[in-house]
This record gives sequence, C-alpha cells and structure tokens, in this order.
Amino acid sequence: MKTKGFITLALAVALSTHVLAQESGKRFGFELSGGASFATTQLKGADAAFISAGGYHHHIGLNTWFSNNAPKAVPRSVGLFHAAILYPTRKDLAGASQRLIRAAYPLSGASDLGVSEALYLDDPDGNGVELYRDRPPEAWPRKADGSLDMYTRPLDLGSLLRELNGSS
Repeated sequence: MKTKGFITLALAVALSTHVLAQESGKRFGFELSGGASFATTQLKGADAAFISAGGYHHHIGLNTWFSNNAPKAVPRSVGLFHAAILYPTRKDLAGASQRLIRAAYPLSGASDLGVSEALYLDDPDGNGVELYRDRPPEAWPRKADGSLDMYTRPLDLGSLLRELNGSS
C-alpha cells in the first residue's frame, strides 16, 4: 500500500490512552488483535501495558497514570471521537469481526463508506474504536467531476465474514 504525507505519519504513530482498569484494557486489546504481543512496565508506581504487532515496540499504550479511580468519559462531549485502526486487507478486518462475534462483543455500528469498510465499538472504558480497511483508490466511488462520492451504508457483515472462506 502506498501512502503519502500525513497518512504515512498517521500510520507510524502509536496510540496511548488512559484507562480505568489496565487488565480489562489489556484483555480487550489482546482479544481484538487476535493475540498481539504485550510488554508491561511501571512508571512512578503506576502500571502501563503496551500492545504491539509485527515486532514494533508498541502500537497501543494503555496506562492508568492519571486515570486511576477517575470517572468514565462523558459520551458526546469534548475529546477524542474514536481511535481508528487500519487493517491491511478485507480478510484481516473479517478476522477481527469474527473475533468480536466469538467474544460476543457488541458493535455500535458497521458501515460501508464507499472508500472503506468499518466496524465501530467502544472499549471497556467507553472510548470509541473504529476498525477499518480501505478499498483501493481505483475502487473509490467518484462523481462525474472526479471528486469523491463517499456515503454511509450498512456494512454487509455476511459478505465480510465470507472473506475468511475465500469467497465474498
């Protein structure tokens, strides 16, 4: 996949988030990732966990450094809307979907956006998470003038899951 400018930077940046309970955050990240590796550390007596894949030091950091015993974030208020995690292929997104289904983890949405397909959920602390895969740019819907014609339609989860069987 070719990327340019800020997209390359966005893919290289790790996400660090404050959680209320490190163990539930680690469990969520581990189950969602399909078994990514974890490294744990301590800083000033407070725990942190780092989730990584592919040998990178960490892609997601979970810590309680400033959030221990704090109230949950208020929905629909100022703050991060969601963290988006890009999967390289439709089959990889299908695997994540299957893991969520097997864990009976609730989705808050599933959308076909024309340029991408996305699953939406909340982590155990109520932080929004988007799991998505991009379609190739040549498959993006376009208007007559060549501009993008993005839309939001329900994602066909059955078609997505059939990717795991080699058919869609």
